[in-house]
Amino acid sequence: MSPDSYLVGLIGSGIGPSLSPALHEREADRQGLRYLYRLIDIGTLGVPPERTGELVRAARDMGYDGLNVTHPCKQQVLAHLDALSPQAEALGAVNTVVFEGSRAIGHNTDATGFAASFARGLPDAPLERVVQLGAGGAGAAVAHALLALGAARLTVLDAVPERAAGLVDSLNRHFGPGRAAAADLLDIAARTACADGLVNATPVGMAAHPGLPLPAELLHPAQWVAEVVYRPLETALVRTARALGCPTLDGGGMAAYQAAESFRLFTGREPDTARMLADIADLTSTR
Repeated sequence: MSPDSYLVGLIGSGIGPSLSPALHEREADRQGLRYLYRLIDIGTLGVPPERTGELVRAARDMGYDGLNVTHPCKQQVLAHLDALSPQAEALGAVNTVVFEGSRAIGHNTDATGFAASFARGLPDAPLERVVQLGAGGAGAAVAHALLALGAARLTVLDAVPERAAGLVDSLNRHFGPGRAAAADLLDIAARTACADGLVNATPVGMAAHPGLPLPAELLHPAQWVAEVVYRPLETALVRTARALGCPTLDGGGMAAYQAAESFRLFTGREPDTARMLADIADLTSTR
């Protein structure tokens, strides 16, 4: 395609409500680019996550410039890439693939996206003890961001205990022993009772996975609550926590910041993150 024309896409499941196409295309329009963003929903296609690599190869062969990757494919895609950025390699998860000729290069813009959103939305939040739900692709990015932001002790819980243990091992190798610990979901009440903050990095709360990721009675107003899900912007968790008086952070900021960085990787052009944050607010208020 020409230097001013781009074809990109998003691979994931249940991505019909995604705002990524609108976010990317609005910024491209403002920059005078021809930019088409397609959804590649494995649920609609009837394709299991294990075949993510086939979809990546097909997109490359069809002339795509790059792909975003979301749940449940962020870790499945790793084995099918030619190289990883240092951030993606450290996280063991990819949310952005850039095609350079015949090569597919994996990046991760989730960690920097969450860190920027957290610093903007909860700048004074205490970080002595943080509980995180979810150890998948998004969870790995959020955990790295939290420890980089200064969390003293991060406890990770996941429906698959081995996944939480693997992430914690990686975190302690990267940030130093004792910074992170895995816990059983059966211990969630005790873990959240003394936590300064709680992060939901599971798909629970998405339009395709409605509900709360933990019992509402475990939330208390002395803790902050952050969400990764952004569609809907006000998830059941954000709504419940806000009603209790908890400082809250929705997933919109992370979505905007990670989209801006992906746009930069796809096009080599500098996006206006302030405009993309405004786009998130506008898109979620009108849909």
